[in-house]
Amino acid sequence: MSARVAIVTGASRGIGRAAALRLALDFGTVALVGRDAALLEDAAAAVRAVGARAISIVRDLRRPDAPAEVVHRVLAETARLDALVCVAGAVPQMDLFSLGDAEWDDGLSLKFHAARRITIAAWDALKAASGSVVITSGASALAPKQEFAAVGVINAAIIALAKAFAERGLRDGIQVNSLLPGAVLTDRRRAMFRQLAAAEGTDPASAAAGYMARTGIARLGEPEDIANTIAFLVSPPARWITGIALRVDGGETKSI
Repeated sequence: MSARVAIVTGASRGIGRAAALRLALDFGTVALVGRDAALLEDAAAAVRAVGARAISIVRDLRRPDAPAEVVHRVLAETARLDALVCVAGAVPQMDLFSLGDAEWDDGLSLKFHAARRITIAAWDALKAASGSVVITSGASALAPKQEFAAVGVINAAIIALAKAFAERGLRDGIQVNSLLPGAVLTDRRRAMFRQLAAAEGTDPASAAAGYMARTGIARLGEPEDIANTIAFLVSPPARWITGIALRVDGGETKSI
């Protein structure tokens, strides 16, 4: 079994859960971080089922001290850290003129500041292991819309943050990239299709089909599509890839 250790935040569901399960094939230990204890333990059990050790850590990463607590716990149990994958983050999808300070602050706290804090807390351990960091952004960063203002702005900020970490990583031997998923079938995306269906007077399947027709994509993404890309980015064959913002969206984004 590999001695390598990975941390995955937002690991209780969706892309984070899929990433934890995929990394369990390559890493001896996967630390799963999330807020829902029951869902997190279910994901941890799935990691153990494929033969890796799972460390389940229930934390609300919006708390400023929580990211450092996570890293301390992992290092106390494993004494090393090879990869950090930041997936946690639920950003409100609201009209620009409806967003208040509370919604902006909540989105920034969980997705942007949590990734910033945990990367800094993990930096020395990652440096010792010549490790890797992947921070999940989103394709909305490339085409912000007024109805998804916070999503686009915070995702764009994450790209800039990852590039800044990557520059420091050139000196310290740490690889840092951001990942921009497109329309992936997570619980949140399904909820969006239900809302769209209600507004259009149709059903979620028709709403999803309409979305694909408008964007020109052949299918919607699955969490495993993103998890496989994450696994590549933190693998030895990808060691010379750093400082990029990688789109994984089935071709939906047409800009350069």
